[in-house]
Amino acid sequence: MARLSPGAADAAARKSVYLAGAIEYAPDGGKAWRREMADFLSGELSLGVFDPCVNELDLMNAEEKRHFRAWKQHDRARFLPVIHRIIDHDLDRLVNHTAFVVCLWDEHVSRGAGTAGELTMAYVHRVPVYLVRTIPPSDLSSWAAGCATGVFDDFGALKDFLRAERAAGRI
Repeated sequence: MARLSPGAADAAARKSVYLAGAIEYAPDGGKAWRREMADFLSGELSLGVFDPCVNELDLMNAEEKRHFRAWKQHDRARFLPVIHRIIDHDLDRLVNHTAFVVCLWDEHVSRGAGTAGELTMAYVHRVPVYLVRTIPPSDLSSWAAGCATGVFDDFGALKDFLRAERAAGRI
């Protein structure tokens, strides 16, 4: 499993952890696992966290929040500036302000494109990706697996790994 180098660990300390996974097609908008993981990362490991579920709403005004999903289907001219603002913001956070990515790859993620795009950008920019899969290994996208620095069967295994990385001073 690839690990952060000592110099990278110092730089990573100034950056946050990016939480990637399904939002649009997840039953709860991808909020529950992110909330639990953010509590662990910030509480136990004292790391900053970027949660796109929270930040997406901060990027929209009241009218955009009310109509954003409907505009996707019925008013592309109003939808595009909003989604471009979200994409630009999230990818800037990923590329310029992220120590590593924690990604949940589940049955909902393949309906959207954002998570695959985020993993690709992380791969291109050499940002480590720790992927938790809740689907059988045979169903995991080869592309996602190839972009991942490490693949874990559950969040418990990922947390144990991150605790060990913290104890070793690598994060």
